[in-house]
Formats: sequence, structure tokens, C-alpha cells
Amino acid sequence: MALHHVEAVMGTTVSIDIVDSHDWSIIEELVAWFHEVDDVFSPYKNDSPISRIGRGEVGPGDPDLTDDVLEVLRRCEELISETDGVFDVWNLPSPNGTRFDPCGYVKGWSIERAAALVEAQGVHDYCINCGGDMALGGRNHDGAPWRIGIRHPDDPAAISIVLEAEGPMGIATSGSYERGAHILDPRDGLPVTDLAGVTVVGPSIAEADAFATTVYVMGLPGLAWLDRYPGYSACVMTHDGEMFTTDQFDAHLAR
Repeated sequence: MALHHVEAVMGTTVSIDIVDSHDWSIIEELVAWFHEVDDVFSPYKNDSPISRIGRGEVGPGDPDLTDDVLEVLRRCEELISETDGVFDVWNLPSPNGTRFDPCGYVKGWSIERAAALVEAQGVHDYCINCGGDMALGGRNHDGAPWRIGIRHPDDPAAISIVLEAEGPMGIATSGSYERGAHILDPRDGLPVTDLAGVTVVGPSIAEADAFATTVYVMGLPGLAWLDRYPGYSACVMTHDGEMFTTDQFDAHLAR
């Protein structure tokens, strides 16, 4: 009954595994969704609604201000306050030449919406992986909890930790080991490289994705900041191989 598909979209690779259905139309719906997200939210496309918003070309009542766009804008505004400006999509250099780049929230949000689409079709067991950030539902093909390997920051062929989870669960990782020093601190515009990587686990992949970036920019103090959000836990890896976790993170480590 299982379905598997890999799609190149949104500047990355989306891997979809559905355990308890053989209805290929679900895959088609998810692929269409991720391409829609790319069309609307990509800052690499000069004519996308997000690029137009960044250039100040969109006002109240504009058809580009869809419910999805407004939902993303609202949450990004809230995160500026919640993070004291550490997560500020309005103060980042964008590929389209503006200072507006919501990609740090949109990827996780799009995965979460994809998971909701799957569940609406009666699917309980699935894994949707978008560039290493993922939403898990239920159990894997063997009827056991999902086992997820987190890449070692210094060795692409090695695994630093293995997580074990039964969905619903979101797992997001931030770091500079794949794309270099691409994560900036919006408060000063400088690249952040103090940590090797951050992994956040929690019930919402949209939130986990934003929180992973926030903790990465904050550094080790970000672990204490994350404690304000029940159900979310994190692991911080340093360049010298040390690992620091919040109190609840160890419960997700595979035994």
C-alpha cells in the first residue's frame, strides 16, 4: 500500500512517504501544493507575490494577499516580538533585492499544511521531508516509531544522533554545514556561525523550523528561551563536538 515520491521544488528536494494508502492522487495533491508555495512565496521569482510585497507593491485588498499569505505574515510579525528581533523576516537581505525573506518560516509552514492535506485524506502514517525538515505521522512501514538520523555537522556521511518518534511530530534542523554561513542575525546583518547545528523537535513543524533558526542565532542561551514553549525541545551541537540539550530532548533519542 505504501507510496513514495521525490520532487525537486522550492530550491530543495521534497521526499514524501505514505505508509497506509495506495492512492496516488494524494501524492499529486502534495506535489501541486509545494509548487504553489514556490510560486507564491519564492523570493527568487521577481513576479511572486512575496517579491511584490517586499517591494511595497501590494496594498490592502490586493488579490495577492490571500489567506495563506496573510497567515504567514501574521505569524512572522508575532515571531519578531517573541524573539526580540532575532527572527525578523523583514530585516534580511532577499534574493529579489528587498529586505523581506520569509523562507525561514515558509518551509516549515508548507510542510505542516502538506501534513494536514494528507491527514484530511484519512492517512495516519507518513513522513514528509523537505530539505531535512520534516513532519511525521503515526508509524513507519514496519509499524514501529520513525527513526530519523540527524547529519553530523562535519561529515555528510555520518550521523550525529538518531531520533525516534511517533507522529504527529515535527523535526527541524538549522546549521551552516550545507549552505555555508547563510543564516544572518537580523539585528546586525552579520552571518552566524557560533554553533555547528541546532535540531528542534515539537508538535508543529512550522514552529519547530522557526525555533531552530532562532536558537541557532541566539546560541546556547536559545535553549533557555525555547523552554517557554511547551512540547518543544532542542539539541545544540558545537564545533568542538559538544552537545547540549533541553530537559525533554533526550526522550526523543533512539535507544
